[in-house]
Amino acid sequence: MIAGQGTTAKELIEEVGELDALLVCCGGGGLLSGCAIATKTLSPGCRVIGVEPANADDAARSFHSKELHRVHNPDTIADGARTPSLGVSTFPLVLHYVDDLVTVSESAILQTMFFLWERMKIVVEPTGALAAAALLEGVVSLGDKRRVGVIISGGNVDVRGINRLSKHPAGVKTPA
Repeated sequence: MIAGQGTTAKELIEEVGELDALLVCCGGGGLLSGCAIATKTLSPGCRVIGVEPANADDAARSFHSKELHRVHNPDTIADGARTPSLGVSTFPLVLHYVDDLVTVSESAILQTMFFLWERMKIVVEPTGALAAAALLEGVVSLGDKRRVGVIISGGNVDVRGINRLSKHPAGVKTPA
């Protein structure tokens, strides 16, 4: 599964060339670890940064402490990131291949998801918008890095629930 998910970064780099940074959403760590392995192989100088919801920050805490942390049923709209922890296979890979792990707020997730829907015409689920949210919110310091890849994944959205999402307590302010 990790290798299969890593083809996401492989195909991106094969199409656009080497990157300076790659942002990837993180739940259980399969997509992140697979993309990190592929990226470090094809574009060794690229910084790989995982992104998860602040309300479900087990991976970020695990990454920074080097000790596996768990979270029980986190309150986040990014349901794909409601995993209790990184996996036993993915945790060591994330520690080895990923350069940083950051978090984004519920508000940033919603704003970015609606921005992608409205402005880019990409239907993406909240979890799939995590990496873009980190970029648009300035959560990641990229310095002079110019070639930045952002993995946007997952269209598992119940369009009948859009009204419910737009009334989420985090609030939605569409970026200008």
